[in-house]
Amino acid sequence: MIYHLIAFFVLSSTIYAINKNLNPEKNSTSKQANPFMRYIALAYMSNPQSPKGAVPNVVALEVLRKNGIDIDKLIKLITAGVGAEFTTYYYYTILRMHCTGLEGEGIKEIVEDARIEDRNHFEAMVPRLYELGGALPRDIRKFADQAGCPDAYLPDNWEDINSILKVLLEAEQCAIRSWGEVCDMTTGKDPRTYDIAQRIMQEEVEHEAWFIELLSKRPSGHFRRKFVGQSPHTGDQGSLIHL
Repeated sequence: MIYHLIAFFVLSSTIYAINKNLNPEKNSTSKQANPFMRYIALAYMSNPQSPKGAVPNVVALEVLRKNGIDIDKLIKLITAGVGAEFTTYYYYTILRMHCTGLEGEGIKEIVEDARIEDRNHFEAMVPRLYELGGALPRDIRKFADQAGCPDAYLPDNWEDINSILKVLLEAEQCAIRSWGEVCDMTTGKDPRTYDIAQRIMQEEVEHEAWFIELLSKRPSGHFRRKFVGQSPHTGDQGSLIHL
């Protein structure tokens, strides 16, 4: 109770001082208001404290709207894209575990590169999602339902390594379409989102080429990464800069 009384007294004193210094002619005992208090009062009046939780004007979003970006649509596309990357990371874990036998062991490391780099794509783009005013769903089930690509389920005939490779290829091709749509929407209008999306695209295109080579023997130019999940194009983006 005593704290409430003290706070009330301080507030009342402050209001009195502001009124006194903004209206010195009404004060019969002082011919001139305290100039320092007058400065404080004017500063308070010109820049009143924002309500708790109020978000100030975001100039970066103003620029995007001026450039013709539908921010709500962009947020939806990015949420779908990072959802697909996150769920792909999960499903690729299962697919990699089932790369067995002599054939499976030969491609396990390539699958692992794609798996970790897809997780890296999630890490690279999520901070941008929040900068745009979006957010990840609080329920991971809802998040998975919003993913922009079908689930990369382990096929029933997984002992045939080609069946796993086909699932991997389809997942990468869907990701290319997904991030391609983000690139098309942001090119020349939103350089920050475009930069991250095109970096992700470069790695997804590489992943597609790897799995096409393994399925068809078409050369892809694939060469072993320096380390697993290197992400040569997105490794310094978003949250990855801290890893």
